[in-house]
Amino acid sequence: MEKVNLIEKFGKFSELWTPKIVGELNGQYVKLAKLKGEFAWHHHEAEEELFMVVKGCLIIKLRDRDVVLNEGELFIVPRGVEHMPVAHEETHVLMFEPQTTLNTGNIETDKTIKHLERI
Repeated sequence: MEKVNLIEKFGKFSELWTPKIVGELNGQYVKLAKLKGEFAWHHHEAEEELFMVVKGCLIIKLRDRDVVLNEGELFIVPRGVEHMPVAHEETHVLMFEPQTTLNTGNIETDKTIKHLERI
């Protein structure tokens, strides 16, 4: 395994809401994504998701509150909890989740990614 330079990896893609795999361990993927705008309300029945903001600001909307994440902050969405990520400006995010996790969870939208690219 080689070290991963996040700045270099983020420079290799421009697509929004399209997670890229940069590592894996113990059945989990380490993913990077660029986000801007609103995602869809969804949940993951069996998986938890970790979001860490590398650049920008991410709002994780929950049904009872908003969690605002600034650079260097992370939040773990518990399994089964409905959420909607929102980024008002382009935001770079590191995610850690099981390999089986579908980015749109229990729904399919035009942002559903079934086959992830490794960069």
